[in-house]
Amino acid sequence: MNIKIPHTGIVLLIGPSNSGKSTLLQQWVNTGMLSPSEIISSDAYRTLVSDTDYIDFQHHSKEEADLLYDEYFAISAQAFAVMERVLEARSSLNKCTFVDATHLQSEERQKYILLGKKLHVPVSAIVLDIPLEELLHRDTLRQDPRGTKRIKQQARLLKAEKRFIKKESFTKTYIVTETDGLTLSRQESPLLLNVEAGLDIIGDIHACFDEFIELLSKLGYEENEEGYYIHPQGRRFVSVGDIMSRGPKSIATMDFFDRHIERGLAYMSDSNHGWKIARWLDGRKVTLHHGDELVEAEFNAYEEDYGAEKTKALKARLAKCLLAAPSHYVLVNNGISSAVVTHAGIRDRYIGKQSTRISDFCRYGDVQGQDKSGKPIRNDWFIDHQTSQLIIWGHDPKIHPLKQNNTLNIDQGVVFGGQLTAFRYPEKTIEFVKAYKNYAGIERNPLLEAKAQRFDPPNIGAFLEGFTVETAYFNNVQIGGAHAKAAIDSVSHYALPLEQLVYIPPTMSPTPQTSTIADTLEHPSEAFAYYKKHGVQTMIAEKKHMGSRAVLLLFKDALIAKEYVDTETLGIITTRAGRRFFDKETEQKILQQLHTELMEKNYFEQFNTNFVLLDAEILPWNLKAQQLIDQQYAHVAEQALMDRTKLMEKLRDTAQIDVSEWLQEYKGLLENAQRFSTVYQNFCWDIQDASAVQIAPFHVLAHSSETFFHKPHIWHMEMNRLFAKNSTLFIETEFKVITDDASEQEIITWWEEMTAAGHEGIVIKPEIFVTKYNGKLIQPAIKVRGREYLRIIYGMDYLEPSHLTKLKERNPSKKMKHALREFALGLEGIERFVKGESTGRIHECVLGTLALESDPVDPRL
Repeated sequence: MNIKIPHTGIVLLIGPSNSGKSTLLQQWVNTGMLSPSEIISSDAYRTLVSDTDYIDFQHHSKEEADLLYDEYFAISAQAFAVMERVLEARSSLNKCTFVDATHLQSEERQKYILLGKKLHVPVSAIVLDIPLEELLHRDTLRQDPRGTKRIKQQARLLKAEKRFIKKESFTKTYIVTETDGLTLSRQESPLLLNVEAGLDIIGDIHACFDEFIELLSKLGYEENEEGYYIHPQGRRFVSVGDIMSRGPKSIATMDFFDRHIERGLAYMSDSNHGWKIARWLDGRKVTLHHGDELVEAEFNAYEEDYGAEKTKALKARLAKCLLAAPSHYVLVNNGISSAVVTHAGIRDRYIGKQSTRISDFCRYGDVQGQDKSGKPIRNDWFIDHQTSQLIIWGHDPKIHPLKQNNTLNIDQGVVFGGQLTAFRYPEKTIEFVKAYKNYAGIERNPLLEAKAQRFDPPNIGAFLEGFTVETAYFNNVQIGGAHAKAAIDSVSHYALPLEQLVYIPPTMSPTPQTSTIADTLEHPSEAFAYYKKHGVQTMIAEKKHMGSRAVLLLFKDALIAKEYVDTETLGIITTRAGRRFFDKETEQKILQQLHTELMEKNYFEQFNTNFVLLDAEILPWNLKAQQLIDQQYAHVAEQALMDRTKLMEKLRDTAQIDVSEWLQEYKGLLENAQRFSTVYQNFCWDIQDASAVQIAPFHVLAHSSETFFHKPHIWHMEMNRLFAKNSTLFIETEFKVITDDASEQEIITWWEEMTAAGHEGIVIKPEIFVTKYNGKLIQPAIKVRGREYLRIIYGMDYLEPSHLTKLKERNPSKKMKHALREFALGLEGIERFVKGESTGRIHECVLGTLALESDPVDPRL
């Protein structure tokens, strides 16, 4: 006899003492059918908790026997409590566990049946119904016999319980009268799906059969002579469910999947529409609506064409296929369970398990009733997802594939006029085809509803205790509650309306290491060394303008802007804090001039875009920093010059003692003050009107249909030249390319000459906008400031040896971490903006950057 057990679950051995439960399990261990760790034995756990597995209380007085029985009962209670905890842990990890105990009492067995339901694992029973004579004979051979009376009691109890055991809710019950030759085999999990050559996971098809076939062709599948779609590399396709209903070709789609699933070429998870249609096809009474009635109409037409008999056979075949669909698949890649495919969602604790509750959750998601219109109210189940497994799902149409908390929604509403999406795994790339038409009309169209709600304000309460932003370039960026609240306060009081706030530029770190040159704090050599250490061979050096960082979002016309930022405007110019850069009057003048220049260049038509998003520096510095200059730099310079000049005069007039050393020292200090006074004034000029403003764009971040993070920095500089050509506002930025030692030396000389002439310095960047090393993002830019400029940062006397030695101990690691996170958040927010995602989705990236900026970092870095 062969006993077939599930891949996971609880297996109870039931039988009196001496029935051979432990012996049978040990035989299976010896033959490799079972692992010792899969066995939980009551005797072993009694020994574990009390150092004994049995107490003989039969040959004692009644008083002593009662005391010994109480002791044995207490030991057993503790042993079974530990067993249950271990059993629960193993079941939660989808392990199979054999429980070795008598289990003769109904309440003992029910405890495990209820535990199996709680943990969503099957519970099986192996009943060892051994003849009484054999039980008694075996007892005489034991070192610690249980006694004839006890064995007979247990045998009678099993005989009485056997008919009840057969009716209990075991997944499978085996009655065994002889253990010799008894073998064990395991069922493979129907939920495990090996990735092998690759899988293409398809979003909700909803009977859009023609789009589905086009998508398969786009993915490289080819139709053979038998009508099967085969991939030349052996890839297979997987549906997240809802292949039918709402659309025009349900029968064709279901028949296609049935044939391909039968051949092992395709797979399909269960779904809400699939479950209802399966039961209807199976002849059960269900109410068809929400597009399911179209399936019935198709079958009525089919019956008219092919007759009742063929229709009945087709229904039976398709019902069998749909009813066999599992609640989810666990994708196994290189022996590791790395991803999950399901329809509407799944709890982490459900993964790899099967039960009615799990099936319902995977079909419908986390539904909490209905709204007034009858539409289901769905909770965001994915916020509780905590494992590293990627969960791929559909069911809830989104305008674009949406990745949140390591889950990916690939239902883009093809039946509603959206697109049919395929997620290629393990490559993790997206392919899609657009819907040929909107088959479902406009009534309760989720894609149209999402677009209409795009500018709805986000739920600020969701951010108050901290939040996580999932980015394409840095995975998860964690934002703490205290910093989130500071950012929310800033946005609430000072920032522009949320829908107009698209991007906050990241902070920029100085060189990771200070210079090895004695009288220099920062030097290009350290930036070169950082990038070469991280595999970058080609770099670009850009002149760093001393102005104020700004973001410019410029539109083709004011009406088009309404579609993107919910207001009619030619553009929006913001600071790094998300505030309006200019007063409204000045902003309008500058926007009008920029718009005129771009239209003269035919920019929007040439690049087929409705807007351009720029990262730039706006000059002069005093445009935004005049108050800082007046109150700090000018005042400090004036006082230092006056005090040090007077001290010099006093020292020159001193004749009684030798003050030549002091005189020399203060001569140097006076020169420091004079240099300090000169250096900050290099970055300021009079501003009578907007014509004095200069704008130096250095990143073209996006157009209305694409982002430009894939472009090298040289391309961005060439675009900068295009903007600056014949412009009264845009200016060109000098740059040089670094490829070898000679070009490095050229950059150093350029930097030395530039900074000696009073300019701030340069920015060193890798050639590629987004650069990774060993899979990790590296600094997108490093600033190298000049010796004179750093006087306004670290003080006029910072180059004095005692000061400089201390400054060379600075640690910019926190600044560098912030730079990476803010960079990733910024790019993510722009991607979402270009895709037309909601204000809430874009805002969390903006808020994340502002929150990181509220985390204190040495402002001099």
